[in-house]
Amino acid sequence: MTLADHARVLALYTEVDASIAAAGPKCDSSGRCCRFKEYGHTLFISNLEAEVLLASAPPFEQPVSRDFCPFQVENLCTARDPRPLGCRVYFCDPSYQNTGNEITETYLRRLKELADASGLPWRYAPLHEFLNEAEPRSVHSSKTAENTTRIPLAVRT
Repeated sequence: MTLADHARVLALYTEVDASIAAAGPKCDSSGRCCRFKEYGHTLFISNLEAEVLLASAPPFEQPVSRDFCPFQVENLCTARDPRPLGCRVYFCDPSYQNTGNEITETYLRRLKELADASGLPWRYAPLHEFLNEAEPRSVHSSKTAENTTRIPLAVRT
C-alpha cells in the first residue's frame, strides 16, 4: 500500500466518523465491542485496514486470540486513531443497528472500490488473522502498554 492509499483510507475513516456522528448512536462504555467471544461477534477487517492499523497501533502480544481485541486494555482502546471500520461503526445502541449496518455496507464497498482503483488485492478476514500474520513487535519497546495513550471507549465519534 502506498502512502497515498494509506491517506485515502484515513480520509474514508473521517467520512465514516462524520456519518456516525450524524446518526448519533449512544455508547454505554461496556467494552462489549472488544470482547468478541463473550458477546458472540467477530471483527472482520480488510487487508487495507490491517495495514493502516498495524502502521500505528501499539505493540501487542502474539498469538492473538479470536476471543477479544488485544488493543483493549483495562476497558480502554489503545488503537483509537487507526481502528478499522468495524470498530468505528459498532455501538450497542438498539436504535442505531439498522443505520450502523447501512454505514458499514456503504463504507465497506468504498474500501473495496479503493482497493480496486489502486490495483491492490482484497482480503476480508477476522482481525486476529491479520494480527497473527504481522511481524512481531516487542511489547517492551519504547512504546509499551504502560506508556501508550489509552482512549476511553466512551469517547467514540
